[in-house]
Amino acid sequence: MSFPQFAFNNIRRNGRAYIAFFLSSVFMVMIFFAYAMFTYHPYVKELPMGATTATGMQVASVIVYVFAFFFVMYSISAFLKSRNKEFGILTILGAEPGQIRKLIVMENMLIGSLSIIAGIGGGMLLSKLFLMLTTRFIGMDDLPFYFPLKAILITVGAFLLLFFCISLFTLFLIGNKRALELLTGTSKPKKEPKASWFFSLLGLAFLTAGFVALRSELNGGTILIAAVTGIAGTYFFYSQLSVLAIRLLKRNRKRVWHGTRLLGISEMSYKIKDNARMLFMVTVVIAIASMSAVVILSLDQQNREQFTNNDFPIQYNAYEPSDRLDLTSIDSTLEAAGLDYQQVYLEYFWADADQSAVSVMPLSHYNRFNAIQGKKEYQLDAESVIFVDSRNDKDQDQIKRNRFRNYAKGDTLTLILGTGPVQAKVTATGIEPRFATLFYATGVVVVPDEKYKAMTHEVKENYISGKYLYQIPAWGHAVPDRQSSEAMVSDQLLSSVDSIQNDNPSNDKYSGYLSTRYGDFERYRQGTALFTFLGVFIGLIFSISSASFLYFRLHTDLEADGKMVHSLSKMGLSFQEMKRSSTIQIAVLFFFPILISIIETLVVVKPFLTEFGITNYTVPVLTVFGAFLLAQTFYFFVIRSRYISSLRKMMV
Repeated sequence: MSFPQFAFNNIRRNGRAYIAFFLSSVFMVMIFFAYAMFTYHPYVKELPMGATTATGMQVASVIVYVFAFFFVMYSISAFLKSRNKEFGILTILGAEPGQIRKLIVMENMLIGSLSIIAGIGGGMLLSKLFLMLTTRFIGMDDLPFYFPLKAILITVGAFLLLFFCISLFTLFLIGNKRALELLTGTSKPKKEPKASWFFSLLGLAFLTAGFVALRSELNGGTILIAAVTGIAGTYFFYSQLSVLAIRLLKRNRKRVWHGTRLLGISEMSYKIKDNARMLFMVTVVIAIASMSAVVILSLDQQNREQFTNNDFPIQYNAYEPSDRLDLTSIDSTLEAAGLDYQQVYLEYFWADADQSAVSVMPLSHYNRFNAIQGKKEYQLDAESVIFVDSRNDKDQDQIKRNRFRNYAKGDTLTLILGTGPVQAKVTATGIEPRFATLFYATGVVVVPDEKYKAMTHEVKENYISGKYLYQIPAWGHAVPDRQSSEAMVSDQLLSSVDSIQNDNPSNDKYSGYLSTRYGDFERYRQGTALFTFLGVFIGLIFSISSASFLYFRLHTDLEADGKMVHSLSKMGLSFQEMKRSSTIQIAVLFFFPILISIIETLVVVKPFLTEFGITNYTVPVLTVFGAFLLAQTFYFFVIRSRYISSLRKMMV
């Protein structure tokens, strides 16, 4: 039997241990190859958002590759540790250290090569489906199939380098240990897990510092502090705090010293201490994936809410306000589509009211806006104004963060203009959240037309803006599809926007810009869709790999656990008691990191989303954690079944 055949037979005989690692590696190679295949597609850059999407794919490929490096390194390290006895026997039989190193490198490169071949083969089979899903999900035109030679070469080169470098690195794990050390490496009695009070308190201090940093003003420094202290605190939580908590729990004899409960808790302290690094990695991986997914889904939810809350599907924002701006090209397009509509023109300028930033608009325009909304119209005398609070429920905290004063009926309001302050009495108040997005202000002051006209002479010309709003009842508020009337009319208007300039030849410069509700929604949706699409596959890799981490550890500990179960079964331990105890231990290993990652995600995403004005993120959180829990539950039952089946064979 040749040396390569010996290496191949070693892999075949250890198939149960290698299968999870092999499948996870194949999946990572396949995703990396799929991203590379899209990135180097010859027609990508010709599509709208093609260059942006290709860049996103490249970034995702780097993330997958970096994660693959740590995943493969950890997996191979776990295998080598479980095979110490095998290497010890080979040493006794006369194998030299150099031959064992050669065997390790050959095995790693062999399984790596098989993973690359299977991953690229699977990617080629699913390439057409991947291209179709990518373009449909992001909203791009379909891409034709091509032979991705460049993507194949890059994938093969990158992963061959990865497996080779890790193979060389793992040689240091074996070193020049003597045969006795190798033979007894996995059978030495374990010392009782101990925890340091100092490091436990240090871990608690790190977690507290990260929490406080996130609750302060967010910037590059505080985010870095929160990330570093949070990750360090998570590690000390598993390696010190959790072990300390179990040691304190074991002192409660009334609760712990009952049936097999003491056995389960004692074993749990060993497993958490032994698997602290693995649990730490799983928690960090799931937390990062969850945070990214929650933020992306929350932004997408906000985009949909902005669409449904927008009563004006078409807006023309005028740089040079004028009631006589010719918008016949918009009118004719809507009439050709057979749509009834109402148009309203609103003019405004920004000013300060008692050091609060507000927008000022004339009464006639405010009444016109109220008329198409079916609301009350107002009358004002020369010294009176109306104050409209345009904050919505999500913006109430802006009182603290921004300059804002909420006026009540009867208050005196002071507007600061170029020539000096102008005082007026607030005779009416209102609430109109739509003004927040229309005028970019948390408060609007409505003044009589004569006073507004006089004020505009004291305001810089570029401070005055105007908006032409179109209300189209037939379109409603539901998010339409690509074939809807709103989508097609929106595309038509945006593609022929230059006709508005032609209708207004007297203007020396561009009169303004056109925006549509569907156009804004679709542009934002495409941006978030790209990150969602990339995140789905990266999240899948993280989920599968976290299950693989746990499988590796359980398989590594199987021999020692089997000996313990065999001894306990001689003392009277029943299969049901062993099954219940093992199930609890496996469940803790599988679901405890999920619980910690959920807590960390909720702590981190709240201040981030608040900065975007998002306070309702219940649905994204439930969606993300529901998906991870569902996947983890599936892995739990599969691996638990195999693990308990193996232990049962070792019972008397």
